[in-house]
Amino acid sequence: MNQEKVIVIDFGGQYNQLVARRVRECNVYCEIYSYRTKPEQIKAMNPKGIILTGGPNSCYEQGAPTYGKELFELGIPVLGLCYGAQLMMFLLGGKVEAAPVREYGKTEVFVDTSSKLFAGVSEQTVCWMSHFDYIAKEAPGFEITAHTADCPVAAAERAADKLYAVQFHPEVLHTQEGTKILHNFVRGICGCSGLWRMDSFVEQSIQAIRRKVGNGKVLCALSGGVDSSVAAVMLSKAIGKQLTCVFVDHGLLRKNEGDEVEEVFGPNGPYELNFIRVNAQDRFYVRLAGVTEPEQKRKIIGEEFIRVFEEEAKKIGTVDFLVQGTIYPDVVESGLGGESAVIKSHHNVGGLPDYVDFKEIVEPLRDLFKDEVRKAGLELGIPKYLVFRQPFPGPGLGIRIIGDVTAEKVRIVQEADAIYREEIADAGLAECIDQYFAALTNMRSVGVMGDERTYDYAVALRAVSTVDFMTAEASEIPFAFLQKVMGRIINEVSGVNRVFYDLTSKPPGTVEFE
Repeated sequence: MNQEKVIVIDFGGQYNQLVARRVRECNVYCEIYSYRTKPEQIKAMNPKGIILTGGPNSCYEQGAPTYGKELFELGIPVLGLCYGAQLMMFLLGGKVEAAPVREYGKTEVFVDTSSKLFAGVSEQTVCWMSHFDYIAKEAPGFEITAHTADCPVAAAERAADKLYAVQFHPEVLHTQEGTKILHNFVRGICGCSGLWRMDSFVEQSIQAIRRKVGNGKVLCALSGGVDSSVAAVMLSKAIGKQLTCVFVDHGLLRKNEGDEVEEVFGPNGPYELNFIRVNAQDRFYVRLAGVTEPEQKRKIIGEEFIRVFEEEAKKIGTVDFLVQGTIYPDVVESGLGGESAVIKSHHNVGGLPDYVDFKEIVEPLRDLFKDEVRKAGLELGIPKYLVFRQPFPGPGLGIRIIGDVTAEKVRIVQEADAIYREEIADAGLAECIDQYFAALTNMRSVGVMGDERTYDYAVALRAVSTVDFMTAEASEIPFAFLQKVMGRIINEVSGVNRVFYDLTSKPPGTVEFE
C-alpha cells in the first residue's frame, strides 16, 4: 500500500510501540523496524521521517545497539529519543557519559520555542525523563534547544540537516506537550500531509485484498472476537463468496460463546458468509492434557487450529489463502518488526507449524492497533456492540487457566467469568474498563464452607484501563462490587473457595496471565 510514512527504529526501548501509536494519532502512518535493518532497506522504503527510540544500554559501550552514520546522511529528517538522542550525538562527534545526576520521572524542561520542534510549546514544560547517561557535549554543528536543572543538553538540533535529539520521552502521556512536539516533527519538519485516516485505510485494504487474492479461494479463521470479526467482514466486502469462514469451537471459549458466534455469523445472521462451525473440543483437550508451560500450550493450540483448518480446506476443495486477525501488537510482541523480546509466541502470528497447507496467509489488520481495529470495524458497518466486544486471545481460556487444562477447569473459569462480566454490566462499569475477565490460578487452598473443610481453587479477577493495550493500569473498582462478585463466584461455582483481584499494570505484567 503506497503511502507516506514515518519509520521508528527500535533500540530495545519499552516505549517503541507507543512512539508509533503517537505518530499515528497525528494521522501519519508509522511502522517499527529493528536497528539491525540495513540503511539501504530504510532508504528503499522512502520514509518521510525516522525516529530512533530509547533503549536500556549505554551507546558508548562495546556491543551496544548502534547504527551507521550514513543514516543521518540520507536527507531524511531524524528525531532521536533518549538513547536515540545519545546515539545520534555520539555517532556525530558529541560526548555521552554517565550522568552525575540521574533523572527519572516528571522533570521541568526549559525549551527554545524558536525551534521548529518546539513551536507552540511552553518555554517551561513538564517532560518525562528516564536516563542514567546524558549528553555531556553536543555534536559539532548542533545547537542546544532545551535543558533542565541537571541536564545541560535536554534537546539539540542541526536544523539545516533536519536532525533533532531530545533526552526526554515525548511519546508518554506524562510529557505534557509531547503530542505537540511529535506533531511538529512529523507534520511540520517531515512535511507529512496527515491524510492517513481509517476510512481511506479500509478502502485501500479492500482494494489490496482484491488484487492479492484475485480469483483464489480464501479460508478465514473466525473466532468471533473483535479482530477476526473485522477481518472477516473486510474480506467479505472485498471478495464475497470466495471467502469461507471456519469457526473452530476448541472448548476454550467463554460461556455460551460458540452459540453466540454462530448466531451472528451463521446462516441466520446479517452477513452473507460461507460459515462452517467445527466442534473440536475433545481433540484440543487431548492435545493439552498434562501440559503446563504457557508457550507450549500456545503452540499446541495454534498448531491444532491449523490442522483443523487444513482438514476443512480439503473438504471445501482448493484453498489458496488463510486469513488471520493478526494486529500490530501481536506482530511486535511475537518478536517480529522491532527489537522486542518474544513475549508471546502465539497471538495469531506465532506458534504456526513448519508445514501449512495454504499458498499464503492474509492478515488485513496486521498494521493496526486494537483501537484502530475498532475504528475500522465501525467504518465497515459492523454493529457497535460487536466492535466493542471484550478482547479475547486466540488460545482462549487455555491461557487464562494456569497450569494444565481440563474440561473441569474450563467449566470453573467459564462460570466465574460469566458472573464477573454480568456484574460489571449490571453495575454500569463496562464503559470505564477496557478489558476484564476471570482467570483460574493453579493454587488450591483450604477453606470452610457449610461447616465443612474444602480444598479448592482460587480465581483471579483482572480489569485494566488502557488506550492501545501497549500499556495498561489496573482499573479502580469499588471494593463493595468486588465483594459482591467474590460472594457470587464462591457460592455459585463449585470448586472455588478464594477470589483475588490483580493489581498489576502493564508493564511489568501483561494483560493476560500467560
